[in-house]
Amino acid sequence: MLKLTEVDRSSEPIALGDRAKEDLRFIRRTMERGATFTAVPGWGGVGMGITALGAAAFASSQPTAERWLLVWMLEAVLAVAIGALAIHLKARRADLPVLTGGGRTFLLSFLPPALAGAVLTVGLWQAGASATLPGVWLLLYGVAVVAAGTFSVKIVPVMGISFMIAGVIALLATPAAGDVMMAVGFGGLHILFGTMIARRHGG
Repeated sequence: MLKLTEVDRSSEPIALGDRAKEDLRFIRRTMERGATFTAVPGWGGVGMGITALGAAAFASSQPTAERWLLVWMLEAVLAVAIGALAIHLKARRADLPVLTGGGRTFLLSFLPPALAGAVLTVGLWQAGASATLPGVWLLLYGVAVVAAGTFSVKIVPVMGISFMIAGVIALLATPAAGDVMMAVGFGGLHILFGTMIARRHGG
């Protein structure tokens, strides 16, 4: 009888421990699915803004529309690289998932407006309406940030709305103001909000 009791006591903690581990895994999965994505990169945004200011100055001096477009396409690739690296580093420091849970929701919300901007770029360029591209880029980038920002910290949707306003102004302004609005939007707004995000939300 004594031996049976000892066996029961020794096996009970193992069963409870396994159950507790499973419960913790379930809680963690549930939190990841509904979590707010907080790895939006503040300093990465600042870096994107600085390169955008340089691109705006360089693009405005190009002799042809084709070379102007090339400058901004290269800047877009550079900005994506900076943003992706900054998100990866910030998420790793905070031990947050990027491709699951809140990170996945953030990305899936951002992509449709961004892809729409890419398609519209081709269509407007072929239609000879390249002067509208700065406004379209700013507007749809703002829509993408607002959509993704629903699953992030509160300042992110505010940033998106600011980009949308800049896009509307660019569409209503003269074609010559395109690079100025690109500098204000992709340069100035990224630096402003990036600094705020970095200071308030850990980098």
